[in-house]
Amino acid sequence: MKTCFSALLILLFLSSCQEDPKVRAMQQEKEAQKREVIFNTISSGWNFNTNASSEVARNLTNVWNEWRIFINELEQKPKSSISAFQQKAKTLSKRALDLNNNIPIKYDLPEIKSRIAVITTKVNAINLYIHLDQIPDKKIVQLVQEINSEIASLQAQIEEIKRKSEIKIEDGEGDMLRMLDTARAIPSNPNPKITK
Repeated sequence: MKTCFSALLILLFLSSCQEDPKVRAMQQEKEAQKREVIFNTISSGWNFNTNASSEVARNLTNVWNEWRIFINELEQKPKSSISAFQQKAKTLSKRALDLNNNIPIKYDLPEIKSRIAVITTKVNAINLYIHLDQIPDKKIVQLVQEINSEIASLQAQIEEIKRKSEIKIEDGEGDMLRMLDTARAIPSNPNPKITK
């Protein structure tokens, strides 16, 4: 009885291991069509808006090398295949991480760094999604649009910082700001005893 059962199992195993070439060809064709649809969706949605909204934002590319390189990478759209988009996403992730380097001193502020962090996170999300086996193409297109709005937000913040820096200080305002500075406060024990 055991030998009959074993022979039956071996026969079922051998028959299941043999794939029909027609079925395999159909599956490969379906997979190729699916990848083509994903490629077309990503290609049509991969449109980064890198146009600077103001002269201040345009001039920033002259003094901040990492920003200029990042913007140039965004402007170059892959055209050939999904693997080209995967390579571009990987490069964009590296360039986004570099944005924290050499930020001009005038703009090296928490409000700029937080916007850079958001851009970096969204670029890394694109890099993650595009390397999955089942690529969520609509999610990638959505992230491209979100990155566009974050870039606009960063440029608006740069414009705001520039505008605020051009506001003149009124007479006595500097003295008032120094008085509000708690680091300059008189210590509660003005004459500390020196112990020997």
